[in-house]
Amino acid sequence: MKNTNEKVTYNNVLTFWANQYPEVERWLSHLQVKERNALALYNFCKWANKTPLELLALKAQDASVNPPPKTVEKLLDDFVASHAFTDIKTFQGSIAVKSFFKWNYCDLAKAAGAVTYEKVKPYNKLTKEGLRKLWSYALNPRDRALITFVCSTAIAKETLTNLKWLHLEENWENIDLPCINIPSELLKGHGRGKYKGVRQITFLTPEAKRDLMNYKEWLERPQKLNRKLTLQDYMWLETSKPYRRIGYGTFGMLIFTLSRNAGVPFSWHDARRWVNTALEQIGISQNWARKIRGRKVRGEEAPYSQPAIEQLRAKFREAVPLLEFTSETKTETLKERFIVAYHKRHPEATQDEYEKAWAEYQDLQIREGIRLMTEDQFKVLREVQRKLKKRKKEKSIPKPKSKKEPCTNAQHCEETFKQVPEEELLTHLKEGWKIIKELKNGEVIISR
Repeated sequence: MKNTNEKVTYNNVLTFWANQYPEVERWLSHLQVKERNALALYNFCKWANKTPLELLALKAQDASVNPPPKTVEKLLDDFVASHAFTDIKTFQGSIAVKSFFKWNYCDLAKAAGAVTYEKVKPYNKLTKEGLRKLWSYALNPRDRALITFVCSTAIAKETLTNLKWLHLEENWENIDLPCINIPSELLKGHGRGKYKGVRQITFLTPEAKRDLMNYKEWLERPQKLNRKLTLQDYMWLETSKPYRRIGYGTFGMLIFTLSRNAGVPFSWHDARRWVNTALEQIGISQNWARKIRGRKVRGEEAPYSQPAIEQLRAKFREAVPLLEFTSETKTETLKERFIVAYHKRHPEATQDEYEKAWAEYQDLQIREGIRLMTEDQFKVLREVQRKLKKRKKEKSIPKPKSKKEPCTNAQHCEETFKQVPEEELLTHLKEGWKIIKELKNGEVIISR
């Protein structure tokens, strides 16, 4: 390895260490989180006192011997057993070393570098009051939008760095629960091997949509970007020029600082647990929950068609009251409005009948491909229904028939049709006759 007194850190590991090894650069080109993995490989190389090239040479020497002595695998086992680093750094180092050899086409044995450790610190127990405090401590519209966004969508930190506006549903500003459709390349596994074809289908709660719209408007102001955001723009940007997209490490530091200032323990992964807990409480199926979290779905071939998305949206709606936290006022769901309206028309109905009617309504929505209404759309629909009902009532009232004055011209009343020559046509048209048919002989049949 290169001898130097300068310390290799997360921020300089790429430029100072990784870029001097083409084999390391080739490996990192396949990864989404480069700095963390590069630093993990660097820690292993420093511990083993080997360069990446020397590690690959050891593996090549093993291949020339039969049976191969598994030198690198044993070295990795010794690294894990040495306890030279914390459990998490040892785990990251083992994963990075195996990944490095894999992308240089000389895989290590699967059993090498196995790490087992127990979680000592318990998961953060999130509450609506705590999340509300965390959200209120956010210093700008971007950070507020980020909090409600991840607590609605369960999108992982690695995916956030590459998320673009094009991943939002078309016309999302006018949809009450907008869908976010993320391809496998941006998710865990990056669409390779068993992760091929995996997509994340998730949704924005009304408060998450509100904060995202505020953030977008704030970014487009003259004091910031001074332009309209395009579909190809990254969603989460730094708040000062040149407004680069937020990196993986910056995301971690951002939430660490905000959590410390608010006095509310929170991590981006806590947001995924927040969403999953809400989904479990509404009794969603495991496969549907895995779709929303962006994990591989078991036993389904093509679960991401439009009808499947509409079914997910309808089920996700039930979790909205559990997910939202920025206001103490309870959000009234469409289901609750539906049951209130149904009760007014059928006051004797039982709870089972309410549920049955709601299920039939949802089936109709999904079958017809109609999205559930927003609050404004609901008000407009009720107003239209009221006007139509009033108009129908007015039409049902019979109007008095006007009495016709008796005709004094007997010849006028008897004459209904006439066949006249073309030169007399103008005179008859002035008297109220109309053309019925033109004849080949030049005459015209007219009618009064």
